[in-house]
Amino acid sequence: MSVTGEELEVWIDQDLCTGDGICAQYAPEVFELDIDGLAYVKGEDDELRQAPGETVPVPLTLLQDVVDSAKDCPGDCIHVRRVRDKTEVYGPDAE
Repeated sequence: MSVTGEELEVWIDQDLCTGDGICAQYAPEVFELDIDGLAYVKGEDDELRQAPGETVPVPLTLLQDVVDSAKDCPGDCIHVRRVRDKTEVYGPDAE
């Protein structure tokens, strides 16, 4: 699926997060483990987005790292979707 030039956003389902931290290793600019041991997305302001389902934009320069995080996540809890129509393009609900 080609998403070149599409605005994408990412969020993490903390209910499924196993706290392995693989995402934070791949893309520390986007993912971070919090004190509770779970991963969260963070914005350009470096603040964690802790509300359930809260998203941050995926910087194009980090797209591959974010996609690899979603593919390799043992908890299958990273969701990447198009902003335009909220269609999941990478992650457990991607078609």
